[in-house]
Amino acid sequence: MSLDRVWLRLPDGGLVRADQAIGIEVHRTPETLGKRSHWLLDVVLAVPSGGGGSEDGWRTGPLYRTLAQTDDEEPVEAPAALARLLAQLDDVDAAGVVRADTGRLGRDPHPDRTVAAGPIRFAYTAFAPVASDGVPIGLPEAGEAQRIGAGVVDGD
Repeated sequence: MSLDRVWLRLPDGGLVRADQAIGIEVHRTPETLGKRSHWLLDVVLAVPSGGGGSEDGWRTGPLYRTLAQTDDEEPVEAPAALARLLAQLDDVDAAGVVRADTGRLGRDPHPDRTVAAGPIRFAYTAFAPVASDGVPIGLPEAGEAQRIGAGVVDGD
């Protein structure tokens, strides 16, 4: 993938570049005393580990970054839905932010594309186009947003 201009938004507001993800996983957290178990949707990043001075040299290890958390329902289809959305964005050389939501979609700026996968929705919002003077041009109106779901794109 060449998704170097697409970013994945983490629940804390941090961003991870989509082309750095090497995997998408769902797993359940352990239940502890006083704390219920949750389902987590993570992207996996390859990060350097070990040391350059060791006999084996530098190695890479996984770093898991959580995109979304659900309480009861396992987001079984979420990894495939996110992978499909990223492939679609790669095909059109997109630039913007993808977020995974469990119910806050209505409060954020209008997404250009959305995909539902069980309890999780993925929303992509393109960066505002930039004029030749470097000033961003207005964001698209709500009616102009494309929605992708079940293989249908509005506006075609």
